[in-house]
Amino acid sequence: MGSTERKYELCGPFLPRRHPSLKTSAEIVGEARRILRAQSTQRPHTPRDAHRQLFARSSVRADHGSRPSSTFSLHATNFDIGDSRPSSGARLSPLEHKTKIQFLGNDDISKSSPKPPADSLETRRSLVRTRARLLRATPLTTLPPLAAQTDASQERSHQDPTKKLPSAQAFVSGDHKEAFGAPYFCAPRRSQTESRLSQSSVDAGIGSDEVRAGQRTDLGGSGKNNTSSGADPRWDTIAPLLQQLKAAAAAGDSCEASLDHLCDLCVALHDALEEAAMLGPHRCKRRSSILRTLFQLIDLNCPRLHMHVAELCLALHVGGTNLLNICKLIFQVSRSEANDVLFQNNSVLDSLLELLLREDATTCGEALFYGAGTLKFLSGNAAVVHLLMEKNFISTAHNFIRKLCRVDEPHVTIAGHILVQLTATLRNLADHTEARPFFVSHSLMSDLCLVLQRYHQDQDVCTNVSRIYSKLSSYAECCLALAQTPDCYQLFLEHLSKHHQKPDLVVRLLFTLGNLTAKNNEARQQLFRCEASVDALLRLYDDYQLREEEPPPTPPPASRREAEDVLVKLVRVLANMCIHEDVGAALASNTTCVQLLMETLELRSVEESEELTVNVAAAINNLTFYRKESAVLRRSQMAIARLMLKLVLSSNMAAMLEATRVYGNLSQSKDVRDFIMLNKVHRFVVTLLDSKNPDVCFSACGVLTNLALDPSNRASLFLEGAATK
Repeated sequence: MGSTERKYELCGPFLPRRHPSLKTSAEIVGEARRILRAQSTQRPHTPRDAHRQLFARSSVRADHGSRPSSTFSLHATNFDIGDSRPSSGARLSPLEHKTKIQFLGNDDISKSSPKPPADSLETRRSLVRTRARLLRATPLTTLPPLAAQTDASQERSHQDPTKKLPSAQAFVSGDHKEAFGAPYFCAPRRSQTESRLSQSSVDAGIGSDEVRAGQRTDLGGSGKNNTSSGADPRWDTIAPLLQQLKAAAAAGDSCEASLDHLCDLCVALHDALEEAAMLGPHRCKRRSSILRTLFQLIDLNCPRLHMHVAELCLALHVGGTNLLNICKLIFQVSRSEANDVLFQNNSVLDSLLELLLREDATTCGEALFYGAGTLKFLSGNAAVVHLLMEKNFISTAHNFIRKLCRVDEPHVTIAGHILVQLTATLRNLADHTEARPFFVSHSLMSDLCLVLQRYHQDQDVCTNVSRIYSKLSSYAECCLALAQTPDCYQLFLEHLSKHHQKPDLVVRLLFTLGNLTAKNNEARQQLFRCEASVDALLRLYDDYQLREEEPPPTPPPASRREAEDVLVKLVRVLANMCIHEDVGAALASNTTCVQLLMETLELRSVEESEELTVNVAAAINNLTFYRKESAVLRRSQMAIARLMLKLVLSSNMAAMLEATRVYGNLSQSKDVRDFIMLNKVHRFVVTLLDSKNPDVCFSACGVLTNLALDPSNRASLFLEGAATK
């Protein structure tokens, strides 16, 4: 290379390294920081309930008398046959009984109505028979057109002006025939009671000869009898189906063939109503007759038939007591896993999801509760979960959760019951790969934070939400969405303090915080900056330390195994937070934090608490990186060195590795180096060089490098074969 080229090279903006084997200061610091490692742990296990039930045994509602019952009996008599209104309609007040009689062609006739007869059973039966006889004798289709009647009346009046129309009493008694020249009867408007009685008479067989004669009885219970020519042609298919269902239900035959026939009839009825556009609200005026027939099928013990009945009733938008009982019926069917297949080939799931969107907890909360309970049971079936995802269940849950978070105080209790079921359903869906992206795209991660805020007093709801978060936060996309939710860290800390004696809730929130802080440096800082965050975590640590020399608190926060699981997750959070430079330095200077970690190692052995002791050693390793900034660690370094000796002498390789890493930090101190040589720890460290694990060799080399700083130690290391290895 010429002098000109050498001069240009030295004057260049980037100077070459004269000794490539030597590392820069930045590389040395970066390599040193690699010993700060995020800790991992197993997700808390949620045992599956052996039996499908609304609330688990651990639920605070398990023995609560105000919660809806899981067991009940349903019969046809439980249903409101007279309630034929759609669920979204308003119940109308009954009209006053006013009989009106209209006469054609004469304005001078008295319009006073006769008083209705006494409402006795015999009188009502006589009334029905009289109407049937009159209508049979004079069908409405034989009446002349209205204009013709008027003209004929006027003509007779002009021909004989002295001739008067019959009186009202004569009209009712039937003595009006000769006045009009033709039989004519104008029935007064009937009350609702009379309409129901008339329909009951028809159902009992009264007037069956009219049907045989070619006339058709109206199916809607309206009390009007029409011939086929004046009837709705859409009912030509529906009427026979209802008659067959009535006959089969009355027979009460529960053999397999009869039940199959009833199921086929229900399918045919559903198809006929759908083809006639009579499903849905306000589309079918004859709902009461249809529902009366369907309710009679409830007493037959057949889940398959019950599903057909429920499908029809939900499609007709029943409301009130009937909606509640139908939801109970579906819930009963779903309690058996053998019936899950019954939900895969009908529209019941669609109707339940529509119910969540259409109805409100303030008006039909108990029906929504049993509907959500059904969805919870079914979400344990992978095939049903696939159907729910196809039907956009996550979006429905998102909208329904928003509604439940806005309920007013009097309805918070029933809304909480519903949320227990709904969040349990989401918890089951969180296990499925196909469902997880929808939790993010439909903002469920932030919605569940709203639930925690609104229902912070409800331990069951909060526990289910914590279970969802502990599952989803194990996946990068979901964890990132949660980390971007405002105030989620403060919210978690508040619940840890409020529910500190509920270990299944605490351990899952801590696991979620550990996932959030595992790979996100900003999350570590946000958690640390929350109000009194470190104090809250260390107070929780102290509660679950369960010191053997002290009596446990009353009531004890948890069993020993549960307490240890809480500490494993909590120590992991502290270890992850230490990776942030400012947070790590602050925790290393916190006397309580350092003392609690050391106390855990004193109280527990590797043999009985392997994961806990390893995590504690990892947390201490991260803290000792800031030894120079922490007077607390400098004062405690010899005590920590003695505690690490217990881990080094164990037969657990993970514990040995973490202890070696701690010695790598502490051996920068002359006192610690002397302790290592005095206790022959260096011999063990030299043998670690034979390991095939790069991390073990790297950690051992760090300790030996520091030990070699003292000339007096070099001969001992050489004799152990350190240089050769």
